[in-house]
Amino acid sequence: MAHNSKEDIIRLVEENDVEFIRLQFTDIFGILKNVAVPKSQLKKALDNQMMFDGSSIDGFARIEESDMCLRPDLDSFVIFPWRPQTGKVARLICDVYKTDGTPFEGDPRFILKKAVAEAAKLGYTFNVGPECEFFLFNVDENGVPTTDSLDRSGYFDLGPNDLGENARRDMVLTLEDMGFEIEASHHECAPAQHEIDFKYGEAVKTADSIMTFKLAVKTIAQRHGLHATFMPKPKANMCGSGMHINMSLEKDGVNVFADENGENGLSETAYHFIAGIMKHINGIVAITNPLVNSYKRLVPGYEAPVYIAWSARNRSPLVRIPAARGRGTRVELRCPDPSANPYFALAVCLMAGLDGIKNKLEVCESVDANIYEMSKAEKKARHIESLPETLYDAVKELEKDDYIMDFIGRETAEKYIDAKKKEWKGYKVEVSKWEIDEYLYKY
Repeated sequence: MAHNSKEDIIRLVEENDVEFIRLQFTDIFGILKNVAVPKSQLKKALDNQMMFDGSSIDGFARIEESDMCLRPDLDSFVIFPWRPQTGKVARLICDVYKTDGTPFEGDPRFILKKAVAEAAKLGYTFNVGPECEFFLFNVDENGVPTTDSLDRSGYFDLGPNDLGENARRDMVLTLEDMGFEIEASHHECAPAQHEIDFKYGEAVKTADSIMTFKLAVKTIAQRHGLHATFMPKPKANMCGSGMHINMSLEKDGVNVFADENGENGLSETAYHFIAGIMKHINGIVAITNPLVNSYKRLVPGYEAPVYIAWSARNRSPLVRIPAARGRGTRVELRCPDPSANPYFALAVCLMAGLDGIKNKLEVCESVDANIYEMSKAEKKARHIESLPETLYDAVKELEKDDYIMDFIGRETAEKYIDAKKKEWKGYKVEVSKWEIDEYLYKY
């Protein structure tokens, strides 16, 4: 990544005929926000003088402390390749600050930076590689998204069967223009479902990249007359979209999860990290799987994890250890979905892992058999528990996890929880088509 000065940004704007700069930030629900300024206001923005009303952003600030400031991360400057060639548009990702010059504690990017700083105290760098899945659906004659698609392809299919191949190719080319190193792209197992994987990186940069990735994918899909959705489970009776998170810790450039003499090629540090994740997972899923709809993906029979277990030898558990060893040794958490706020999700995963490392938590026995084929008695005998089955269950677990709640910050965590309880209540009072079809005639 380039390390830019203010002068570099001003020069790049002039040399590339940039007319507008989007100052971007993310709210606590993972929704990308921005303030667009003309280039005449660029110097003011670079001097950290751009203010906005934080009380207008859900979950951000009370009305009496609403004034907030955007501080651009100069290294995040990029020109959008899909905008006009004259009068181009660029963006800068921003941190949110209070008027007294201190970081806003509810800024998700700040919360991830806080977690990264905790890891740095132990000498660790947190690296993350996400696997982002999404669906491409048709839009109606008014441009409104539908869940319709003529695509009937499956895993790793190619054109002409893969009807989204052209759009996905343009997404990859666009992302590469924006500095992404794309490792692979392919059709996923469900019709109209796709995946694009980009190279792992340091946690804050990766969270920034996830937000940029989603914006680029949606924009290019729209140009192809399609709608890209990161909704976890847009259609019943098929697999939903996940965002598996591959995690590792480095110290002095060495992957500390790797130990060629350790069981499964893993170090004690890796096992402690896994134990921390599993200790806190019931509360974590309220953040990694933040929607009512998220829990319709986390059901047996659709490849998503349901049970709290780990393995280096099969794909059914929650935590998987991929085959790569040495520098590629990593821990893969398979429950997150792409609707999650990536800053929050990576922060709580890191803090859970650090809890395991600091307290030398012991990991339970690995489960190398297919859990889905086990009887209830077998699962009970092996102490295999299930993830929360609903958003409400997950939120109640998060409320009980003082370690995660205190780390996020009580005020921010409670705003998030209140919003999720409201979301659950709204869902609970609705009457679905399934209920009408199932009960109206019978009763």
